[in-house]
Amino acid sequence: MNIQLSDHFTFRKLIRFILPPIGMMMFTSIYSVVDGFFVSNFVGKTAFASVNLIMPIIMILGALGFVLGTGGSALVAKTLGEGEKKKANEIFSLMVYVGIIIGVVLAIIGIVFMKSIAIALGAEGEMIDLCARYARVCMLALPGFMLQNIFQSFLVTAEKPTLGLIITVAAGVTNMILDALFMVVFPFGVAGAALATGLSQILGGVVPLIFFIRKNNSALKLVKWKFDGRALLRASLNGSSEFVTNVSMSIVAILYNFQLLKYAGEDGIAAYGVIMYVAFLFAAIFLGYAIGVTPLVGYHYGAGNKGELRNLLRKSFTLIIVAGAILGTVGIVFSPLFTKAFVGYDQVLYEMTNHGFKVYAISFYIFGIGMFGSAWFTALNNGTLSALISCFRILVFQSLAIIILPMIWGLEGIWYAIVVAEVLSATFAIICIMKNRKKYLG
Repeated sequence: MNIQLSDHFTFRKLIRFILPPIGMMMFTSIYSVVDGFFVSNFVGKTAFASVNLIMPIIMILGALGFVLGTGGSALVAKTLGEGEKKKANEIFSLMVYVGIIIGVVLAIIGIVFMKSIAIALGAEGEMIDLCARYARVCMLALPGFMLQNIFQSFLVTAEKPTLGLIITVAAGVTNMILDALFMVVFPFGVAGAALATGLSQILGGVVPLIFFIRKNNSALKLVKWKFDGRALLRASLNGSSEFVTNVSMSIVAILYNFQLLKYAGEDGIAAYGVIMYVAFLFAAIFLGYAIGVTPLVGYHYGAGNKGELRNLLRKSFTLIIVAGAILGTVGIVFSPLFTKAFVGYDQVLYEMTNHGFKVYAISFYIFGIGMFGSAWFTALNNGTLSALISCFRILVFQSLAIIILPMIWGLEGIWYAIVVAEVLSATFAIICIMKNRKKYLG
């Protein structure tokens, strides 16, 4: 059954439509987890800590792809809903080509300054070279990484979510195979991990680029483009929440690293790295849902179908609450299994990580609410409110929690920071949706 943006969505149809983008994000997370597994078990915990120390910077740079992808896809979906297909294709093409240009520029800057950045983040001794070596190889693939982030949203808007899933799976399998080849068969260390990741990102970015350049049967295609500053600004402002989310997560990760170095040393960073790898796998379900539902909301908003908007909002909250209950329970119950896979070779590190993950997993019961709140307003092309929810959810609530709680409870306060932050962000997101209900839903 071919599902179109213009359809009425029952639970069954909504789940079928959002499963591929959820699969995309989960598989992306899985191969990130595999990266961490190979580095930790075959290169060592110092290398593992180094990768996790520099990773926030790589994610900040790649986040610009999410800005163009999510902000642009919401604008394109709204434009399609208004019946302007030619304009929608022009905006789509603009986002893709601007993304390539920005990726190349940022890659050059990153390669030049990465060692200085590693030092500024607190790296010392061997960690400085390990951080720089890993990140510089990743920078070579940054344009591909940005395209991958852009197309993950646009493939859904183009009514080709299954194709997006297939491409993501292919890229993920490539990464896993190359991880084993470059770190087990050939001992390339962190450079091998970065090379495996980079090649898979290039694959994930180039294949959909070729698909859209060629004649296809999707709702979108790449056409001759012209610079449209107004459309670029609108998409960037609308997608700013995703940039705020990614940058805020990276800033918060840096704060976590500083606090963990203070309270638990290098083991603390390694423990947090394990938690983040597995937590991103869980969060990918909510992120995939947000990517999947955004073009649906954007289309019906552009078409003026307020009844369908109310329908999507009700069903989204139901699905998010049920998923949160399942994931929170799974996280707590299977924490020892997840932890042992990464750091079972070190008993002290295992016990610290296992406890930290069990506490962190409590946040999954409500994790999706704040994320959906931001995505909801992105889809409605209200980038300001979307960015505000993202900013408060991560940068304000988490930063304050990670700074204040350790002063009271020490290391335990670091683990509970995410739980406190997610309670506050869920509350804030619900308040924003309810206050603007009449404006968007009638």
